[in-house]
Amino acid sequence: MTDVSLSLLVLKTHQIDAMCQFYESVGIDLVAEQHGSGPLHFAGRIGSAVIEIYPLVEGDEADKTIRLGFVVGDLGPVIESLVRRDLSPQKEPKKTEWGLRIVVKDPDGRSVELYQRGE
Repeated sequence: MTDVSLSLLVLKTHQIDAMCQFYESVGIDLVAEQHGSGPLHFAGRIGSAVIEIYPLVEGDEADKTIRLGFVVGDLGPVIESLVRRDLSPQKEPKKTEWGLRIVVKDPDGRSVELYQRGE
């Protein structure tokens, strides 16, 4: 079996600022980038992978079927950060067989699972 790891995830949106706030609340440090004459976008690292948030072409809709999952050190500060930015989760964290987990929606409506590390 080949050793595979994720290297790049690109999310496209009409809500660049709100998406950046959401993913920064999760703990991803984003920086503005522009390659040549391409669009201004934002990029950050998740382990060895890069996540990029790009503007979506006018008239296209964001894909809401993608489900993302992130492991964080402590859910408490992440939830507090989401609340401070008016991006409150609709439910409380739940103990599951995989650990403490909460599922939230990003501003485009994608489901984002957040797991607390070590639970």
